[in-house]
Amino acid sequence: MAGTVNTYRRVIALTGPLLPLVSFLARLPVAMSQFGSVLLVVQTSGSLATAGIVGGTLSAGQVVFGPVLGRLADRHGQRPVVLGAAAVNAVATAALVAGALGRLDTVPLAAIGAVTGASVPLIGPLARTRSVALAHRAGSDEGVVGAVHSLEGTLDEVSFVLGPAVVGLAALVAHPAVALGGAAGLVAVFGTAYALHPTAAVAGGTPGRGPGDRRRARARVKGNRVGQPRVVHAVRGSLALQSAMFGACQAGIASLTARLGVPGQAGIVYAAMGVVSAAVGLALGALPARFGLRLRWRAATGAALLLSVPLLATDALWPLYAVVTVLGAAYAPHLITAFALTERVVEPARLAEAMAFAASSLVAGQAVALAVSGRLAEWYGPAGAFSVAVGAAALALSLALVTRVPSAGARAEAPVPVRQTAAAADGATGETGETGEAGEAGEPARSAEPGKAPAVDGNGAYAGR
Repeated sequence: MAGTVNTYRRVIALTGPLLPLVSFLARLPVAMSQFGSVLLVVQTSGSLATAGIVGGTLSAGQVVFGPVLGRLADRHGQRPVVLGAAAVNAVATAALVAGALGRLDTVPLAAIGAVTGASVPLIGPLARTRSVALAHRAGSDEGVVGAVHSLEGTLDEVSFVLGPAVVGLAALVAHPAVALGGAAGLVAVFGTAYALHPTAAVAGGTPGRGPGDRRRARARVKGNRVGQPRVVHAVRGSLALQSAMFGACQAGIASLTARLGVPGQAGIVYAAMGVVSAAVGLALGALPARFGLRLRWRAATGAALLLSVPLLATDALWPLYAVVTVLGAAYAPHLITAFALTERVVEPARLAEAMAFAASSLVAGQAVALAVSGRLAEWYGPAGAFSVAVGAAALALSLALVTRVPSAGARAEAPVPVRQTAAAADGATGETGETGEAGEAGEPARSAEPGKAPAVDGNGAYAGR
């Protein structure tokens, strides 16, 4: 226990205490907007079909444009991209509220929903990218990097439990418009604060490369066994299947609680699952390094399959609570492991884009599964929806079993920039991949003083070098 606390202290020493709080509050609107938009449009238009279309375009916007924002962040740095996206998203969310209250037609309302989704500022993926960059810059070991992923995964889980709960509470005591208006305010204030936090300097973007530099980078990645795209695609597929499980569970839980005459219990069941998932995710930071990512991936997907099968026979409220709560223990470990695998196999200069693709996979998988499992729940009852969850878990385990996972010592190389930056004088890697201190081949550039965290001032701000 003491070792775990000490590991997380090292993580906070890298980021400063304010960054996790700011990033959590900035990612909360993402969890509020999807559910909040559906509730708002249902209440103002009285049409479930219209609400589904608006919610679908919002998800589609995020899936399609999320990786674009990630690529822009890799190229130009997180600060300008997040500032622009947060501003657009706040205005678009406010426009969605105004349009719904003004009873706009379906097509213009759906268009606003698409802009709202497309401008989501990707705080979760970018926060992972930034924290990992800080860890590697400080020469942190794999235990600290793993704890970074655990902490970020826990923040995601808590936000996706708390967000819908806040929306539901606001809708109950006031109006869904209040929740979405609050989401617009949160993204404007805390998205901007995240962008302006001094740690943004570590994710300042990669300078443009000429054709010769791109050829050399491709040659290095092609020759590096961790650069194989099939690993990345398998991980994204696994994430999509996990979110499909979650979407199918949502449909099944909603169907069963409605059949039992207690539809209000559905949100509490979701919350119980999310709380357990977040707690297990945080505890994952204590797992010894000898439990590698391949073993963790297979264990998490195997547990998800094993623990989801009882859903097929669940037909009462308290058994539903028990099964779903236990199932939550498999979600965060898989999510954390998948993002850690993404960080391992992708070159650092494209990490934000890769993280954004991973997040988009989650959104896409859940949206498709909700549509399919909702229809199956209408035809065959809750078991029809839960069968989608079990099938997705089986496919995720199959992916984990057949995909070759690189070892911890083999990381994708960063491409050599056209011009040496000031970091080169600080012991950064050059063409040969040598570092200021001896390390594993192919790892990102590290500080010449391993183990030394970047300077943090008394307010938790990153002071740079």
